[in-house]
Amino acid sequence: MNIEGLNFSVIGGGIGGLAAALALRQRGAQVTVLEQALALTEVGAGLQISANGIAVLRALGVIGKVPEDGQLSHGTILRDYRKGRVISRVPTPAAGPTYYYHRADLLDLLQRAARDAGVDIRLDARVTKVVKHPSEAEVVLDGGERRRSDCVIAADGGRSEIRPILNGTETPQFTHQIAWRATIPWSQREEIPGASLTMGPGRHVVTYPLRDQRLMNVVAIEERSDWQEEGWRLQGDPDDLRARFADFGGPVRDILAEVTETHLWALFLRPVAKSWQNGRLALLGDAAHPTLPFMAQGACLALEDAWILARAFENQSGVKQALAAYETQRRPRAKQVVAAAGANARNFHLRGPMRLAAQMALMAVGAQLSKKYEWIYSYDATT
Repeated sequence: MNIEGLNFSVIGGGIGGLAAALALRQRGAQVTVLEQALALTEVGAGLQISANGIAVLRALGVIGKVPEDGQLSHGTILRDYRKGRVISRVPTPAAGPTYYYHRADLLDLLQRAARDAGVDIRLDARVTKVVKHPSEAEVVLDGGERRRSDCVIAADGGRSEIRPILNGTETPQFTHQIAWRATIPWSQREEIPGASLTMGPGRHVVTYPLRDQRLMNVVAIEERSDWQEEGWRLQGDPDDLRARFADFGGPVRDILAEVTETHLWALFLRPVAKSWQNGRLALLGDAAHPTLPFMAQGACLALEDAWILARAFENQSGVKQALAAYETQRRPRAKQVVAAAGANARNFHLRGPMRLAAQMALMAVGAQLSKKYEWIYSYDATT
């Protein structure tokens, strides 16, 4: 199918939305991104892009052989919470290196590439409704403006307002886990060259460097039931964060001591969407398959979606056929990766004898752990 001249509306200017817009535009489509925020900015936070995500960024031309603005991973150190004792070391996957990005830096790379390619990015454009017509879809914006497109892609995140159009009203399940995140200035470069996962009963802390190790990214997750707001930008109290992880020693204690600003959110679980598309409207990224952050694959899955979606339009005879092929190809893999992330949530928070037994097992096989998930990292959506 030649998509030159086809008009696409992409709802959401995040990583998945911008990648999809760029991939479609590179194939000749006319693409407008509708982002409800006033600016494409992000609260300070890091993310990991493993080889499967890097492959898409390279294919899109967003990064070169050596990824710009990315911090090369040297593997992950697994630690016990009490004194930061090293349990094991997990090397980088054989599929290829992982890079740590400040989310704002990756968004900036995608935004510049999309604009340079001719994507129209509209800010302060909140979509309230999408109506399917026989030969097109109509987007209704807050304020009453109506926009007609050949196809609409909803990449508006885990709390998507568009997903219910295809799947009805759904009640998310609270996981009884709260995530704190922060970034701090960091100059002790020789001390923590890579990621560190510090595990304790009902809690864990992940840290890794960003921006040539000038920043340290912090994600601290605890089990609790007294906080159930789902927002991503809710302000947290750094002293409260430190109090809740006061028994964590070793390097992570020093890192938490430097936190001056933090945000927190409650982790809710939504299933992989039963319906991804209706022939004119399709879900992408977290809108289709929200995942818990325990495999660091949310951004990578969205990048895979973007490439497979755009390629489906090359290989199919019409919009309806392309969207059906996209859903057929992506849904099984998304379900597998989401399930793997859910399993890790349990493994990181073991208590009592189970925790000690798990540590002994990690000491023995830690170096082989990356092989367990090689099926995730070695997947290349671009081939």
